[in-house]
Amino acid sequence: MKTVALVFLVAVMSGSLAAQAPAAPPPTDRTRATHFTAADLQVAMAKLPTDRPASSVRVFSLAPYNVAVERRLPQPQGASLHEAQAELFYVIDGSATLLTGGTLNAPTRNGTNLQGTGIEGGTRNVFNKGDFLIVPSGVAHQFVDITSPVQVMSMYLPNPQ
Repeated sequence: MKTVALVFLVAVMSGSLAAQAPAAPPPTDRTRATHFTAADLQVAMAKLPTDRPASSVRVFSLAPYNVAVERRLPQPQGASLHEAQAELFYVIDGSATLLTGGTLNAPTRNGTNLQGTGIEGGTRNVFNKGDFLIVPSGVAHQFVDITSPVQVMSMYLPNPQ
């Protein structure tokens, strides 16, 4: 898992992992790398709606991996639990707290994901720009204590088979 995080960190710091240019087809060639520029990331960020508490734009998919950029506003956020995948966050901008663990309140099922209104208990993980957070599969998580917009890149990492 440390290798995946390190590769992701190097890509983000070098500006090579970001949003896909609108005219480019989605990457499907597993024999070649796909290059995303820092400018492409800015294009994807500009697509995020500013009128919702949480919004997301997928910027890259190469099954079974998905990468998205998200904006979280200082409004109440729902909680999630992914049964079949871990979620790796890279904080592009902002700071807040990621509440992890505990018990999901009022859970509803959406495929292999559970969503809830919040988390009872859990551990508070304060984060800032440039930080990484990884939430293992089966662990409830929720963004809390958001005082200004937070922008993150999220990557879903499927459980090993």
